[in-house]
Amino acid sequence: MKRINTDVAIIGAGTAGLTAYRAVKTAGLRAVLIESGPYGTTCARVGCMPSKLLIAAADAAHGTATAADFGVHIDGEVRIDGREIMERVKRERDRFVGFVLESVDNIPDADKVRGHAKFLSATELQIDDHTVVHAERTVIATGSSPVVPKEYKKIGDRAIVNDDVFAWDDLPRSVMVVGAGVIGLELGQALSRLGVRTRIVSRGEGIAGLSDPVVRDSLRAALQAELSLQTSTRVLGVERIGDEVEVRYQEEGQAERTERFDYILLATGRSPNLDLDLAKTGAKLNEKGMPDYDPDTLQVADLPLFIAGDVNGVLPLLHEAADDGHIAGSNAAAYPDVKPGKRRAPMAVVFSDPQVAAVGVRFRDLPQQGVAVGEVDFNGQGRSRIMLKNRGKLRVYAGHADGRLLGAEMAGPAMEHIAHLLAWAIQKKLTIPEMLAMPFYHPVVEEGLRTALRHAAMELKAAELERVSEGEQAVNNA
Repeated sequence: MKRINTDVAIIGAGTAGLTAYRAVKTAGLRAVLIESGPYGTTCARVGCMPSKLLIAAADAAHGTATAADFGVHIDGEVRIDGREIMERVKRERDRFVGFVLESVDNIPDADKVRGHAKFLSATELQIDDHTVVHAERTVIATGSSPVVPKEYKKIGDRAIVNDDVFAWDDLPRSVMVVGAGVIGLELGQALSRLGVRTRIVSRGEGIAGLSDPVVRDSLRAALQAELSLQTSTRVLGVERIGDEVEVRYQEEGQAERTERFDYILLATGRSPNLDLDLAKTGAKLNEKGMPDYDPDTLQVADLPLFIAGDVNGVLPLLHEAADDGHIAGSNAAAYPDVKPGKRRAPMAVVFSDPQVAAVGVRFRDLPQQGVAVGEVDFNGQGRSRIMLKNRGKLRVYAGHADGRLLGAEMAGPAMEHIAHLLAWAIQKKLTIPEMLAMPFYHPVVEEGLRTALRHAAMELKAAELERVSEGEQAVNNA
């Protein structure tokens, strides 16, 4: 049995793990990077990048299909070649993975250990049956995996997750997508636009993680005008019939239906990869096997353990994983002198059409009182109508006390860019009046944001006048 002594062990060579490794090495300490699967991040292999490649192809197909709305008519057959689409997706995906592999190749071989790690104690790890690593501290950055509910396992390879989509050589004829979160919505709409008969079903009312009911309802209406999206729908049973799946499902208040699909794409969430024998470290674990940890320092209890990235089950986003990795790696290097990490303004984007985004404080987390809400409906917004992208709504939230922007949820055109502007404003602690003093060009989608900000400003002014009036009344009563 080989033995390795190091200052910090990092389990997982994804975004969080690689960032943690760099933080430890920058601090001048020894580090070992342990990985059991293929090198290359989730984002590059089966997440952000290949999904955006598929969406880009879908957008091209949709633009062709809707060109007549602009008076542009394509006379002749428009052919979608699934093999060519998937070949480009995989070719470009492999290119992005290659960049990650280059960075891994630059790591000294002595710092890399291949195999599955399990804890023997808080400071010892066994890697398969070949190596024991003694580490003064450990960063757990093992990521997460798609959930496959047990009722779907009986249909074998007809039940797939997003990872499987990017292994296709061709597009299927039909897919049912179970789940209307980020993954289900992005892939479901892309497949539909590429000519795959697609039905998206979701047990609850939620879509794309939105918590603002006004924005969510506007998104639902926009999507249902284009594709088959059914919320409040339960899958009652699945049976494999040859190379198809027969699905029984029922939308709330509607009759039960039966339909056949080539595949069921399960987008029902992800589960942290925690097969690590964490109990041997002395960490207190909850019913799901997750250790208690400080979300600011990412330290597990008072142990020399830190947890970063998707595995902590908070925000499975690349930029958050990178921040986590830096915080966990820096604190592992400085242990026991750990400090809260510096966080950027929260931001999330869904690359559907309309695009969806949320920044800062979500609607569900706003205080019950003392908040001004500004809104714009993109149906009548100038640039949006010009592009025939006039769908969805944007709502901004500001505090009565100081007028500062707290957060926003949105569905509409170019929301990936609007989200960045608002996240920057939140991080700089700008007020609504300060934002309205910024330049706005014409005609741009940002004019819609200005409309929402103006509405919020009017609410803030009304709240201020009400406070003044109440103050004067209190003086008079005295």
